[in-house]
Amino acid sequence: MKVVNLKQAILQAWKERWSDYQWSINMKKFFPKGATWDILNLAEALLEQAMIGPSPNPLILSYLKYAISSQFDDFSRDLCVQALLDIMDMFCDRLSCHGKAEECIGLCRALLSALHWLLRCTAASAERLREGLEAGTPAAGEKQLAMCLQRLEKTLSSTKNRALLHIAKLEEASSWTAIEHSLLKLGDILANLSNPQLRSQAEQCGTLIRSIPTMLSVHSEQLHKTGFPTVHALVLLEGTMNLTGETQPLVEQLMMVKRMQHIPTPLFVLEIWKACFVGLIESPEGTGELKWTAFTFLKIPQVLVKLKKYSHGDKDFTEDVNSAFEFLLKLTPLLDKADQRCNCDCTNFLLQECSKQGLLSEASMNNLMAKRKADREHAPQLKSDENANIQPNPGLILRAEPTVTNILKTMDADHSKSPEGLLGVLGHMLSGKSLDLLLAAAAATGKLKSFARKFINLNEFTTHGSEESTKAASVRALLFDISFLMLCHVAQTYGSEVILSDSSTGAEVFFFETWMQTCMPEEGKILNPDHPCFRPDSTKVESLVALLNNFSEMKLVQMKWNEACLSISAAILEILNAWENGVLAFESIQKITDNIKGKVCSLAVCAVAWLVAHVRMLGLDEREKSLQMIRQLAGPLNSENTLQFYNERVVIMSSILEHMCADVLQQTATQIKFPAMGMDSMPYWNLLPPKRIKEVLTDVFAKVLERGWVDSRSIHVFDTLLHMGGVYWFCNNLIKELLKETRKEHTLRAVELLYSIFCLDMQQVTLVLLGHILPGLLTDSSKWHSLMDPPGTALAKLAVWCALSSYSSHKGQASSRQKKRHREDIEDYISLFPLDDMQPSKLMRLLSSNEDDANILSSPTDRSMSSSLSASQLHTVNMRDPLNRVLANLFLLISSILGSRTAGPHTQFVQWFMEECVDCLEQGSRGSILQFMPFTTVSELVKVSAMSSPRVVLAITDLSLPLGRQVAAKAIAAL
Repeated sequence: MKVVNLKQAILQAWKERWSDYQWSINMKKFFPKGATWDILNLAEALLEQAMIGPSPNPLILSYLKYAISSQFDDFSRDLCVQALLDIMDMFCDRLSCHGKAEECIGLCRALLSALHWLLRCTAASAERLREGLEAGTPAAGEKQLAMCLQRLEKTLSSTKNRALLHIAKLEEASSWTAIEHSLLKLGDILANLSNPQLRSQAEQCGTLIRSIPTMLSVHSEQLHKTGFPTVHALVLLEGTMNLTGETQPLVEQLMMVKRMQHIPTPLFVLEIWKACFVGLIESPEGTGELKWTAFTFLKIPQVLVKLKKYSHGDKDFTEDVNSAFEFLLKLTPLLDKADQRCNCDCTNFLLQECSKQGLLSEASMNNLMAKRKADREHAPQLKSDENANIQPNPGLILRAEPTVTNILKTMDADHSKSPEGLLGVLGHMLSGKSLDLLLAAAAATGKLKSFARKFINLNEFTTHGSEESTKAASVRALLFDISFLMLCHVAQTYGSEVILSDSSTGAEVFFFETWMQTCMPEEGKILNPDHPCFRPDSTKVESLVALLNNFSEMKLVQMKWNEACLSISAAILEILNAWENGVLAFESIQKITDNIKGKVCSLAVCAVAWLVAHVRMLGLDEREKSLQMIRQLAGPLNSENTLQFYNERVVIMSSILEHMCADVLQQTATQIKFPAMGMDSMPYWNLLPPKRIKEVLTDVFAKVLERGWVDSRSIHVFDTLLHMGGVYWFCNNLIKELLKETRKEHTLRAVELLYSIFCLDMQQVTLVLLGHILPGLLTDSSKWHSLMDPPGTALAKLAVWCALSSYSSHKGQASSRQKKRHREDIEDYISLFPLDDMQPSKLMRLLSSNEDDANILSSPTDRSMSSSLSASQLHTVNMRDPLNRVLANLFLLISSILGSRTAGPHTQFVQWFMEECVDCLEQGSRGSILQFMPFTTVSELVKVSAMSSPRVVLAITDLSLPLGRQVAAKAIAAL
């Protein structure tokens, strides 16, 4: 018999219905004498499968694996090799399996073995070709090499095959290592071949093989966009409201946005700089401006240093930073306006700081500086004569940063050894804007908490003295007063959490912490004027009243300042009662208030703190005397002061009192002039009636949407509205605004802006959005119309972004801006989603006719798997955590919708939600939100045409688990 191609033999055998005997005889003719019987068995098995149907069954592949495992590595037998290559040619681009999950995993392993054999065969053919070239007989080797490369290309060009190989790699790491070694060997051999076509073909195959482990992390970047409002708003939000926050959470949040929106690194860095310059230009004069300067020139370079670690290489990142600056230099109007505001070349300062942090090479820095210098020469006059002598804030902030370090070292010294020297240092800190400069630099570099802790220790040290001279008592009084005022100022400017020690450490709680927690008025904090902290020992109160009522100079020796501060409230109450009952005249009150604030301003602060709490409890007609007393304590001193740094201390005291009294004065429409001497004016809360806050919310959002970016003022307004209306009201009304949009470009812009607005309190907003709003929309058929495209697509995108951000952020570690809120809990999530999985939760009871389980896998392992079993349960994720509970129930709802017989906008929404999950996740791995999706959802999802791709299956399945790999293999093999 004439030797024919194996494929032709099979087709002939099938057509003529050869018997096994006929086939065996012909195969013996087909193979040369001594051919391996495993190959014949394989061919006979192929015939049997061909008799069953025209498409080879994937079981053939397991026979092939068996043949390969019998050490068929004599690649000199051309016909045997050709027979195997012909077999591979038949199945390699159309594998399928509808069997059990274990069989599908077997298919993956067999394909991996086949790939390994094919690589070895290719290497042997290439070696043979090289030897043939040397001997002058290249034809045979070249033909076999071409055949091998053709099969390799055909096998690897299938995404489905690469997905199965991806699973096999995770199943058998050692086999993949063998493939990598074979690939390296093949590369070395082919490097010496002169045939460019074969070499190019081999390189393409090698690239495809090397792409298998990372096939899920390939995302196309947005090259058509130049503005990214989410990044812009995030940076503005952080600079405006969270200067003291750690850099790591901000870095992670920015990287999450970069990944979700596929932003190229140069444009990403550019957007950060643009936001910083806008923040500098918009910032209010005084402390706000200093905060933004510290944020831009100290904190953001540190953020970029950490972002650099996420990039693929140091050199690449420095080139991206350089490109970002090149783009930034083209925004001349923005830079000119920032320079005008800061009275300096801002870009120059920024370039120097980036170079110092290793973010730019010196050559790049000099080049960029020269370009900006040339550009500034053509700009309008940036330095007016009136500002010529004013030192620019960026330079001051950069010089303040090392000063903070030096002060911290000074504060570590023994206070008892040189109190006068320490007083001199602190006195200089109070002059001009030195204190706010130092605090801003400390806040931006993460040193503010340490700074505050050292001042708390100093304050505690100075509360009482033993045997001391008059001079020593004066120094101690001043150290107590300055540290007390500084700490109050820090708490009001940066938040009380900067002051408070971590209760979990068991550290001793000092006087100032106790006073601040129980006595100091803060936004949203209600104080009880009858609290025990305001009712100290009566004998101490009587002696203090006598001291204050004695119009001679207050004695400082051995004064226990902590007791005086705690007793002043009761003393003020007695004095107030005496005044109201006519026992004391107004002139006496003036002298008493002068005595209170004449030496140490902290006594006046403690007195006003109690008066604010007291006034809240009085009727409008009863407040006059209390408010007059506040006015006297806040007003200028009528007598001469005798202690150092009095004017500097009064400036800080006035600022503290103004903040303390803001709410009470606004409620009573009382005007009190605070001699702030250049300090910021207090931005009073706009207490709107409930009906108006929704109008304000919709108006501000409409303006933000029209403009396309969120400014600092809008951030403050949104924060106030969130505080007033609560999380559910805030989130629900903004989602309603999103669902009203009908233009696609508007909905996408709205998503980018809403995400950044929700960052005001992302964890709580996510719980509301995923736990309340989405289930309500998905289970109420009367609302399904609102989920149509484009608003439905936009909402799905927003929900995924919020879910990913909340889940990836440090769980249980709210940012400082979120800790400040005193707000009601939106709901008890444990009762909403019960812990007993057998008990249907409130959410699942909303589902009416979707009780049937989705199609479950058919193996014994699969049949025992509950329709709600997910990777999170196998990872033993804590389901008492509210976010975990909400995610688990949302994915149960999604699974139920996919398995139901009712189609509509809600099923389309689920598809968009899952597509966005796939688009945003780099890999379906442990730790993603998709671990909460039941395994059975995979088989339902692949029925949706848009989701029926191998890449999607890999992305949505937890491949770190054996069961996850089985589920993925079964779904992909069936495609």
